[in-house]
Amino acid sequence: MPLPFLTADRAFDEAADDVALPFDDRDQWRRPYRPGPWRVALAALILLLASYVLVATVITAFAGSRSAAVICLLVAVLVVLSALRLLRMGVWVSARGLRRVGFLTTSTAPWQQVVAVRTVQQPVRWLGLPRTVQGQALVLVRRDRAADALPPLLTSHNSDFLARTEAFDRAADAVEVWADEYRLG
Repeated sequence: MPLPFLTADRAFDEAADDVALPFDDRDQWRRPYRPGPWRVALAALILLLASYVLVATVITAFAGSRSAAVICLLVAVLVVLSALRLLRMGVWVSARGLRRVGFLTTSTAPWQQVVAVRTVQQPVRWLGLPRTVQGQALVLVRRDRAADALPPLLTSHNSDFLARTEAFDRAADAVEVWADEYRLG
């Protein structure tokens, strides 16, 4: 029996195609997919750790050591910022180009530099760890760089798409559609 309220999954699955709504600003950076459960779970655990550090900050402050409390507060802020950055990681698109946001780096490719965005079968890293497995990857081919020099944009075994092949296919298709639409002008 379906639930009486509209969930995000149902709204996404019922859409016939991913046409932008009339009020959507295509100049805004947007992620063409939702963050995966592994990424959200890891960010939740990191935020749980931050709550413990904040409790330690309060206890340290009431114990009278202000400098130690300030250090604990700075550690808590860094932990919260790292959780937010982890949630922000991924591929973002807009009318200006394609952006790959990593944990420490962000690179943007204007659509004029994009030759192709395609899905290939290749060994990919499992959850970003050194172990590789056979999977699919969405790769970017740029005019100014060799294809081997660039890491894949998305993989079927990263924290957004592990065990979610349909979600990977939808996300890869969405990025390819953006590339086809804006690359040609």
